Amino acid sequence: MGQKYAHVSLDERCEIYRLHADGKSQRAIGRLMGRSASTIGRELKRNALPRAGYKPAMAERMAWARKRRLPKIERLSPLKTHILDALAMEQSPEQIAGRLKLEGSEHTVSAETIYAWIYGPHGRRQKLHRLLPQAKSRRGRRARKGRRDPPIPDRMPIHMRPTKAHLRAEPGHWEADLVHFRKQRACLLTCIERRSRLLLTATLPDKTARTTAEALARLLNRAPKRARKTVTLDNGGEFYDHKSLPVRAFFCDPHSPWQRGSIENANGVLRRSLPRHIRLNKFSDQDIEDITWTYNTTPRKCLGFLTPIEAFAKSIGVALEI
Repeated sequence: MGQKYAHVSLDERCEIYRLHADGKSQRAIGRLMGRSASTIGRELKRNALPRAGYKPAMAERMAWARKRRLPKIERLSPLKTHILDALAMEQSPEQIAGRLKLEGSEHTVSAETIYAWIYGPHGRRQKLHRLLPQAKSRRGRRARKGRRDPPIPDRMPIHMRPTKAHLRAEPGHWEADLVHFRKQRACLLTCIERRSRLLLTATLPDKTARTTAEALARLLNRAPKRARKTVTLDNGGEFYDHKSLPVRAFFCDPHSPWQRGSIENANGVLRRSLPRHIRLNKFSDQDIEDITWTYNTTPRKCLGFLTPIEAFAKSIGVALEI
């Protein structure tokens, strides 16, 4: 009989009790029940009382109480499987949590719960941090409350963005972000076209609003006019000068990075070549162009295995010089 790997049921606990009372060894019980000897031994050890010994009903209650103490994700196998699959697809905890909420899933969790699970005992044993975009073995400090960027003038919320932008129904709708590096002013500006996932990048000497707006305008102006409609941004002060951009800008809700899922995923891929601790000035413009070119020439399942460059050319009718 092949071995089973599901949790021990109450019926099985009754059978273990009967066979154990008959003097059967753990190995013999396991062989008769299709379980490993280690599973039987663990059941008898963990769910027995010092004086009363092993009793099926008490063993069931003890196992249930222990399961109740597990993290929510460990208790719910479908939720755990979904999160692991999403992490393997390079989605961040924020994107996973946001998508579960958006889809009205039966089981929802916050991004913090996912992070706590990944960096908790269960996640550490499975080395789940390796599935994160940055693959950090330790989680960094949370941002402290205090100084905030000034309110962005004429801020248009993402809920006012055209429906075609939400649905990726037409080209010309972009997302933009800054990729930061540890203890340095220089950063990388990234800009992705939502429909084709075409990525444009530029190295910036600093993170000021003026520098960011000028560089983002240059990137957007590289696309044909019919491929320049909107751009979606976060609420950072670096996008304060959005009114100078050649397209209408829309802003995500606070602390909602999943609303810019395309750029978040792209940044996670770039982090493999540009981890947070590197000195960005050690990379030449050609190095950055090569990294961007690799991204844009990699086939994507979501594009029917076209590359972003091919998908952009197909939707616009002309290729873009990268």
